[in-house]
Amino acid sequence: MPRSSGAKLWSTLNKAAARNARRMQRAVNQNLTRPMTEAIVRNAVKQSAAVTAATQRALSGVVSPVQAPQSRGSGRWEEGAWGGAPLAPRRYRIFVPAGVTASRRAPMRVLLHGCGQDAASFAAVTRAAAVAREAGWVVLLPEQTSQANAQRCWNWFRPAAQGGVEAGLLMALIDQACRRHPVAADRISVLGLSAGGAMALMLGLRYPERFAAVGSHSGAVPWSASNAAQAARAMRGGRGPDTRAMQALRFGLAGRRPPPLLLLHGDADHVVDFSNATAAAGLWMHLQPEDAHALSAVPARRIQRGMRRAMEVSDWMEGKSPYLRLVRIEGLGHAWSGGAGGQAFSDPAGPDGLKLALRFFLAVGV
Repeated sequence: MPRSSGAKLWSTLNKAAARNARRMQRAVNQNLTRPMTEAIVRNAVKQSAAVTAATQRALSGVVSPVQAPQSRGSGRWEEGAWGGAPLAPRRYRIFVPAGVTASRRAPMRVLLHGCGQDAASFAAVTRAAAVAREAGWVVLLPEQTSQANAQRCWNWFRPAAQGGVEAGLLMALIDQACRRHPVAADRISVLGLSAGGAMALMLGLRYPERFAAVGSHSGAVPWSASNAAQAARAMRGGRGPDTRAMQALRFGLAGRRPPPLLLLHGDADHVVDFSNATAAAGLWMHLQPEDAHALSAVPARRIQRGMRRAMEVSDWMEGKSPYLRLVRIEGLGHAWSGGAGGQAFSDPAGPDGLKLALRFFLAVGV
């Protein structure tokens, strides 16, 4: 039976409507649905990456992980790795201030983090870039791996084995930094916190000709332990370098004088007792060569700036320059003095530890 003109028209309208619907759906997919879907996927990937990065930081062994440091002014941060098989490579970060060139080389400060930290978190705690920019320093921050020590401690308590290897690795990194950056090789100093402080002292005693000054903030006295149990006793003030260690140190120094020394320590430190600072000062005194110039002690002076914690500063002078400075900070626990807020191992109420080091290094001509 032939279809009526009305039926044909209805069929034509249905087909047209279907075509229009398909075109509309394609337009919606192209202009709305697809961009929204792609945006959702991108956001999901970003969120997943952020969660993954946060998870990786949380599992890194760093107590208060932070993002990689960014320069908020002049100068630049760089990062890299050094070392290799059979040892795990170590990462590092280095800050080079503006204006430092091959014809205008800068002193370099090596900053060694403590346990539970990495280079980025230590840069944040110490405000390394801001101080380096102000002083015109190159700042090198090596990083311990969790493979070498589960808590990311430098292995200062194994001076004859792993500690010695790590000291050699650190010197290799310092040499690399001197080759790659405009560093004044005769104006290198090293300063560390806690385990990093003990390692800084080890470096100064192993390579006295390479460092113009060394410093330890809340660090144990080196060569006082050869295993973890002995390290715990040493940190409580129950051990120091024994006779054999002293003989080995004298032999290694071969008549050379240890570099000028800065010691910063809180008198309320219940992790590394303040007696470690006095023991380190005594070690430096004991290792003076017989023909060295006599040191003169300056009466201790108490200093307090504003509302910050007070400190007692004791100097032993070589002529008009300090050779050894011991700073006892009142009420400071096991934390970087004057560090940034919101970070582990940081006490914002103390005098600025890195600026104290700046003044000492300048006083000894570094």
